[in-house]
Amino acid sequence: MKISYRDTEPFVKAPNPAARVILVYGPDAGLIKERARIMGKTVVADLNDPFNAVTLTSDILSSDPARLSDEAGAISMMGGDRLIRIENAGDKLTPLLKTYLENPSSSALIIAEAAELTPRSSLRKLCESAKNAAAIACYIDDEKDLLRLIRENLNADGLQIEHDATLWLAANISGDRLKVRSELEKLMTYKGLNTPDMDKNPISLADVQACCGEAGALDIDDLVYNVAGNQAGLALKKFNQLIEEGVSFIVVLRALQSHFRRLHLSKVKMQTGQSVEQAMKALSPPIFFKQEAAFKAQLNRWSLEGLNKTLQKLMQLEAQCKQTGVPVETLCAQAVLGISKSRG
Repeated sequence: MKISYRDTEPFVKAPNPAARVILVYGPDAGLIKERARIMGKTVVADLNDPFNAVTLTSDILSSDPARLSDEAGAISMMGGDRLIRIENAGDKLTPLLKTYLENPSSSALIIAEAAELTPRSSLRKLCESAKNAAAIACYIDDEKDLLRLIRENLNADGLQIEHDATLWLAANISGDRLKVRSELEKLMTYKGLNTPDMDKNPISLADVQACCGEAGALDIDDLVYNVAGNQAGLALKKFNQLIEEGVSFIVVLRALQSHFRRLHLSKVKMQTGQSVEQAMKALSPPIFFKQEAAFKAQLNRWSLEGLNKTLQKLMQLEAQCKQTGVPVETLCAQAVLGISKSRG
């Protein structure tokens, strides 16, 4: 089945049960991960379920082709359908999936994630033509799609946004879907979502310009990863650059708070026995795929005690900076330098 653009979102939310193999492909790696995750959760509530969910790679299946049928036919001791995710899928899997589709399991859904595939791709042709398979293309959102995505996500969390702010945001944060969601998360953090001092005023053009775009997106990402990654010199340089560009100190502080909260949440999960990969996969929104290696390194570097102390320090700093007459920039710079020099 070739899923049309118009039918993609309804299909992702409720996949056709006739499709036992779903190919998700395209240039937008973030959108591929997002759609695979949504469809996967129609089968299992927890994508890390050790009994009913498994993630394989193209290389694993190339070296052990029988693994696919074995996993699909396995009966979970806990009951329920099984989810099988294949990462880095490509045309070399076509013969294996073609054979599998001749007699697929009715209790297992296979979701194959691939990069961009041309119309000549044998894997794409197979999934588009087979009655018991489906192919979904994932292309970079255009501005119209982004307008809808921005409004839906912010409204779902009880935030309103002014029209000119929506237009500016759509024009300045286009790109990988996970990156877009990451920018919206920064905007929600800036507004103090789910905090006692949440700003309930509609999001303005000034708000989005402070948080997003070149300075509020790429540079703030650089700052928080340099701070948490023990890169004191780079962190201080990036902080000074942001301040010179007019980025509010509260944007910087809340970005740091958000990042260290996510590290803390992941570290707690690791303390309960989860692997670093499982802990990271449980985060919402997910870690931008280009930053996964850096985030993993930070999780291994920071202790739970160190993360607790850092979060406490950042909350105290925000309270200090809201007092009249306080040298905000100096205090923030000292915090950036101190945290980035911390041993974790």
